[in-house]
Amino acid sequence: MSDGDLSIGQVAQRTGLSVHTLRLYERKGLLASEVRRDGSGRRVYSAWDVEWLANCVKFRASGMPLTTIGRLAQLVREGSGNEAERLELLREHRRHITEQLARLGDCLDLVNVKVASYEDHLAAGATGDPWSPHVRPHGQAERSR
Repeated sequence: MSDGDLSIGQVAQRTGLSVHTLRLYERKGLLASEVRRDGSGRRVYSAWDVEWLANCVKFRASGMPLTTIGRLAQLVREGSGNEAERLELLREHRRHITEQLARLGDCLDLVNVKVASYEDHLAAGATGDPWSPHVRPHGQAERSR
């Protein structure tokens, strides 16, 4: 290996992916360049491979399917001339992430309301379930509705 080359173990350590996952990504065509081999047949990765794999980790974390990553990797391997298709894949995934963020925003709003209610409930010295219609601060008589 030359100075800039990395072993599969080094790449696993840098990307947080397991050696098994790196081999799977290679088999499924998810790498943007062919994995080189040294004289002994061991995989040799470049810094650019590590950068691509770091992108793949983020793509996966954001819900991008392996098939989409594979298609994007294929387009990159094919070289220039297909940038419009790459752009469309990324725009579609951006739409997916935007929708996902909106759903998560709604979920966060609900959790924030619940947290604030429990904080207010406990700060007021109330007992019992704050969502029950019969909850009252400690020492106060139950009010009718």
